[in-house]
Amino acid sequence: MSQDEPPIIDLQSDDYFMGEAIREALKAYRRGEVPVGAVLVHEGRIIGRAFNQVETLKDATAHAEMLVLTQAQEAIGDWRLEDCTLYVTKEPCPMCAGAIVHCRPSRVVYGISDPKGGAAGGWINLLQTETLNHQCEITRGVREEESLSIIQQFFREARAKAKERARERKAREAADEPEDVDLWSE
Repeated sequence: MSQDEPPIIDLQSDDYFMGEAIREALKAYRRGEVPVGAVLVHEGRIIGRAFNQVETLKDATAHAEMLVLTQAQEAIGDWRLEDCTLYVTKEPCPMCAGAIVHCRPSRVVYGISDPKGGAAGGWINLLQTETLNHQCEITRGVREEESLSIIQQFFREARAKAKERARERKAREAADEPEDVDLWSE
């Protein structure tokens, strides 16, 4: 390889770190959670990794972003995550975006946009609202196709399972119904 050629794997690239977030999303997928994963990077090193655990923890706030922010704060020893980059497979929701603004990472990189509920430019943009105490640089669409494929497959399977449960419930209900008896014919 010549000096002008880029390395085969750039361990400092957005592509690499998003790949690590995708690995976290796959952990969520295997556990039946909405497959969103996140990593937080400081000075080229991952200081936090998380995936959605809403169902596992029975906690509506257990989004990948919220969990990774907490881990990273513990790793740094401060609630301020300045000079850090958050990588997440799906655009943060308003709850997560609010927490991100308060923690102050310099940058947020995400895979897929959420036009109905995203708060990093999809539905609204809390990460760059001038009246808030902090604004983040945003990079969108990194490894978007992979992130989208995982989440689409998850919801396709969830819909199929829901239809199967509905069919089974209807079959049980039909088996429990008494046969129609004409009381007037006798």
